[in-house]
Amino acid sequence: MEVLFGVLGPVTAWDGAGNAIALKGPRHRAVLARLLIARGRVVPVSRIVDDLWIDPPSDAVGAVRTFVAALRRVLEPGRPPRTPPRLLVTEGPGYALRAAPDAVDAWRFERVVASDRPPAELAEALDEALGWWRGPAYAEFADEPWARAEHSRLAELRLRAIERRAEARLAQGMAAEAVPDLDAHVAEHPWREDAWRLLALALYRTGRQGDALAVLHRARTLLVEQLGLDPSPALRRLEEDILRQADHLQPSRDAASRVWAQAAEAYDRTVASGSRARLESTVGLLRNLAVTGAGGLEAAREQRLAAITAAEELGDAELTARVIGAFDVPAIWTRSDDPRQAAGVVAAAERALAGLPRGHEAARARLLATIALESRGARGDRGREAAREAERIARDLDDPALLAFALNGAFMQAFDRAGLAPRRDGIGAELVDLAVRGGLSSYEVLGHLVRLQARGALGDFGGADRHAAAADGLAERHERPLVGVFTTWYRALRLAASGEVSFEEVEDAYRGAAENMRGCGMPGLEGGLLPLALLCLCVQHRRPARTEPADWGPYLPWARPLVLLARGRPGEAAAALRDVPDPPRDLMFEALWCLTAQAAIAVGDHAAMRRAHGELAPAAGELAGAQSGLLTLGPVSRHLDDLAAALGE
Repeated sequence: MEVLFGVLGPVTAWDGAGNAIALKGPRHRAVLARLLIARGRVVPVSRIVDDLWIDPPSDAVGAVRTFVAALRRVLEPGRPPRTPPRLLVTEGPGYALRAAPDAVDAWRFERVVASDRPPAELAEALDEALGWWRGPAYAEFADEPWARAEHSRLAELRLRAIERRAEARLAQGMAAEAVPDLDAHVAEHPWREDAWRLLALALYRTGRQGDALAVLHRARTLLVEQLGLDPSPALRRLEEDILRQADHLQPSRDAASRVWAQAAEAYDRTVASGSRARLESTVGLLRNLAVTGAGGLEAAREQRLAAITAAEELGDAELTARVIGAFDVPAIWTRSDDPRQAAGVVAAAERALAGLPRGHEAARARLLATIALESRGARGDRGREAAREAERIARDLDDPALLAFALNGAFMQAFDRAGLAPRRDGIGAELVDLAVRGGLSSYEVLGHLVRLQARGALGDFGGADRHAAAADGLAERHERPLVGVFTTWYRALRLAASGEVSFEEVEDAYRGAAENMRGCGMPGLEGGLLPLALLCLCVQHRRPARTEPADWGPYLPWARPLVLLARGRPGEAAAALRDVPDPPRDLMFEALWCLTAQAAIAVGDHAAMRRAHGELAPAAGELAGAQSGLLTLGPVSRHLDDLAAALGE
């Protein structure tokens, strides 16, 4: 039966029947808490020792192993002797807790707060989720350095949940029900401007216009006198709207959701266009939000284009360039999460470039680097041209942070043909060096991930392992949860390439990596990846493709011929192969050409075989697909040999 964990209060665990599990002493619970905070990532034993003791005893490592053994006994009491644990596992230098996505109350709480449901459903779900709190998150460990950031993040998320619940009630027309909670909320957390705004609006909708204006006056007094801040444009605008009894403040019940969406958009635009300084600081917040993963990444992506649009509306090309260029979030994956938004950012960057006065070379380089990054996977030469020019300017200016951003663009455009792993390895090495010298932790992570991919493609798994470990260590230190998505997939690839484990074990590893990726906020990475990895595994082991339905995402054209062959429909497979486009020049380039090659061999399409051979030949010394850092089909040379034999060469 599944074990459930609670961290929204004292750390605890329950068995499948809902009974509390005895976790023994505080250090046992500390180890469990430490692993829960890691969210399935491996925590080295040495790190656990450092976290548990200021001055570790000589037998600290043995003590940690004792704590882990005791936890395993109570968490999996029915596990037969000498069988490997499935929940608290040993991996590499440490331990990981493989809890199911719904097994931890904090993880479920995050999903509820980030969900997009109709107002009635959302209010009910948030009511239930807020009831899961039994005290401060990680209560007994809240002041420990290793738990402090997660404790604070969850506390902030709880406040946001209260405000989202109030928004949902207002959208339902339940303003009177929202007032008491909001009144208590602003009394306890008076710095939250959004809570004051919601309270004033709720009071107004219950016919208490004077009380609503009094609340806004209280908010203004507190912000100015105690915090030294001017009220936001949103609060000032609400006060004006209440004084003139604006129509949009009283939406009908039937139109509530639509009107509130429009009001939220108007509010965001008012804030953005009301202050240049506020607009630039907002982009900085979005940049920081983007590296937190999941909901943070999605929210940053949603708001980024709105901030750019607001800057353009001010008619200031220099401001627009700063707003666009400030979003220098390191990117490792070569397929855009939102192609339409990416195209909008590129178009805005081109307009800003055209209007930028002479002498603003750093801003120009940032715009060019943005174009290179957001043109990932696009056909044409503009992305490569922009990457080269951005790198040239950054080197001339001798600006490490700017050069790191430009090199990220150069990496995205380093897929002109197959076999360019050495070039990308050089980019990764320079990124690591720049980042270490300049204290650029996010780009240091990026550099290690780039090198992980490149060394894997070259078959240097010792080197790739070192870069995976370095990336994980930096992610742990700087709280970069998305890194674990890539390193977990890499370890599945590592198993596939080793040839030392069974097909089924590699399949399980890929499925585990996909489960770890759920909700990561990167649809450009997630879409179709697991079916593709399993198809590549079948091809590597010379097995037919799976025939059950699958969501292939963007990889359907390359998978379809092989699936049709496995279903015994060679004629349809040959026709499908003729419709297969050339793969995008990105991290999956060689993998998709290998799939095309094997389908072409199977149906006897000599033209497709010759094209595949020509495209893959420059990568003859690499592992097919391993440049992705996610999957492989074995050596490229094997596929070239298969093609040569089929062509009679």
